[in-house]
Amino acid sequence: MVVIKIGGSLSDLDPLLRDVAACQEPLVLIHGANKELNELSTRLEHPPRMVTSERGEVSRFTDATTMDHFLMAYAGKQNKRIVERLRALGASAVGLTAMDGGIKDGDKVKVLHGDHSGSIERIEPKLLRLLIDNGYLPVVTPPAISHDGVAINVDGDRLAMEIATALRADRLLIFADTPGFMRDVSDERSVIPLIHLDEVERVSEYGKGRARVKLLAAAQAIRRGIKAVGLLDGRGEHPLMRAFEGAGTWVTT
Repeated sequence: MVVIKIGGSLSDLDPLLRDVAACQEPLVLIHGANKELNELSTRLEHPPRMVTSERGEVSRFTDATTMDHFLMAYAGKQNKRIVERLRALGASAVGLTAMDGGIKDGDKVKVLHGDHSGSIERIEPKLLRLLIDNGYLPVVTPPAISHDGVAINVDGDRLAMEIATALRADRLLIFADTPGFMRDVSDERSVIPLIHLDEVERVSEYGKGRARVKLLAAAQAIRRGIKAVGLLDGRGEHPLMRAFEGAGTWVTT
């Protein structure tokens, strides 16, 4: 079992989707749509607003209007375009949000008044297992749902980690528009190919923004039983095949 996360920063998904459709292993695909949401919100004259947590992590302030746009971009356009392409490539893809079938319950955290954002509390993998066992490829995206029944924005990398853990996946593969985790963000040749769990805290100091969040999510997945997590390059031809051959950064025990 492999869980794959496609970052919302990737602009050309087709090479990766071709690899996913051709893969013979059971898969769950999680995706973002950050770029789509930024463009949509700007066009609708409600531009993105970012907030910084006490831990220094930057996230999107998701008010009610932004959540409407979020649903359009994530659950609407991006999710259905990915499903459309995977089905054209022969995969039995099924598009879902983390709200559907109670896949994920969130704890609503009001960072600021009116912020529809939350942290991940519990994954219910029953629907995902049902689909996988019957030969389907689940394609999952935020948002999730709070205990109050409200749609909330959750971090896609942490959602992928939680799903991988709940499904007891062997590997979690996180694809973005970088070649892996780098010592120097300005030098793509500085990729660290292997990071052991006891090195994560020290190495995370090299990371900025989303790169650090991804590494910490990877470490948490390893602590919870995933054998290996890849921080991988989703650009170019055959990104999944390159990952299986050892490209990118791998986090392990």
